[in-house]
Amino acid sequence: MKKLIYCLTLTFFFSLAVFSQKGIDTQTKKIKEEGGRSTQSTGVGGRSINWGKEKTKVRALLANPYKMNSRRDVLINQILEVLKDNKFIVDESASRFSDGIIVTEPYVFAKGAVISRSELSRYADIPNSDSSWTSGRYTFIIEVQSIDGIQNNVSVRANVEGKSRNGLSSEWTTLQSRGVAEDEYLSKLVELVTGISPDAPQDIDPQ
Repeated sequence: MKKLIYCLTLTFFFSLAVFSQKGIDTQTKKIKEEGGRSTQSTGVGGRSINWGKEKTKVRALLANPYKMNSRRDVLINQILEVLKDNKFIVDESASRFSDGIIVTEPYVFAKGAVISRSELSRYADIPNSDSSWTSGRYTFIIEVQSIDGIQNNVSVRANVEGKSRNGLSSEWTTLQSRGVAEDEYLSKLVELVTGISPDAPQDIDPQ
């Protein structure tokens, strides 16, 4: 009789232990599942992940000619200042400052076959050919046209050239400008004249 009672008691405690363990496993599984769902729906610190809200607007090319409010003589000096700051050399023999025409010497912006093609394609349209482009340069022709005493139209034209190699010879070829070089220069000039950069970062309206 005592043995029977002992066996029944042992069986009872063993069943209780197994039941308790299953309860712990079920609760642990539930916590893990809920934790997984929480991780997937939130970002760091519980905040939702936001893609693209803080991106910068890509602006259109500036108007060319660009209207500027400034005395003509002051504006010409500012044009020369921007050219000097950006390492351009003015061709004084080709320029006519009294007529508001400023011409630069060729500015080499790419050298070597590795980067020349990609840099040239940024500033100009490259014809489809098997030519190996080894260098790129452009010349600025800037003209200031007075509208009245304090308003002027500033036009910028870039003569883009690429040097290509065919066999043993190489030559410079005039390419169609894409307006990028002109826009880069106008942006610097507008910033100097107005004190406001057209390239200042702006947040995209989330709406």
